[in-house]
Amino acid sequence: MTLCDDIRFLTGRALWETENLIRCIPDELWQKRYDELPMWKYVYHTLYSMDRWFINPNDAAYRDPPFHTAHLADLNQVPGEEEGVTRDQIMGYFDRIRQKLDAYVADLRDEQLAACPPGCDMSRFRLILGQYRHWHRHMGVIYGFLIQDTGKWPYVLNMTAPYPDAPMPNFYEVKV
Repeated sequence: MTLCDDIRFLTGRALWETENLIRCIPDELWQKRYDELPMWKYVYHTLYSMDRWFINPNDAAYRDPPFHTAHLADLNQVPGEEEGVTRDQIMGYFDRIRQKLDAYVADLRDEQLAACPPGCDMSRFRLILGQYRHWHRHMGVIYGFLIQDTGKWPYVLNMTAPYPDAPMPNFYEVKV
């Protein structure tokens, strides 16, 4: 077992949890504002950061998604009522990110982890760990909003649990 095997394992689980979390958001909460920001903006910020920072934030070949605007991912910018990202746009973007990250970690080797990608002053390992930290911090915020408004807890994979057989969205079942 290599470090990159662990990265592949955890990235796969984190991507599953992210997709499940997005699918757990009811339509009526997609535009709901929390601290002046709509739910979709928290989701987009999380995905945009994964897309930019997991591999190389300074990649000259990087292209924003077609619907991106200058402040769309900035949680310090309150969007107007006319601004928005649809669930379909988010799911398409998530699929693009999943394919990109899956391909990246599939080819990643332990000896590459300490090196910095071209044009970047952080190691690949730091970028990956930093994204796990950032990614899951924002997922936790979204989980909190959902639990507060729906009373349901989106399912989280622990380190050894199998993936659920049921189609997404998956929630924990409350046993009474």
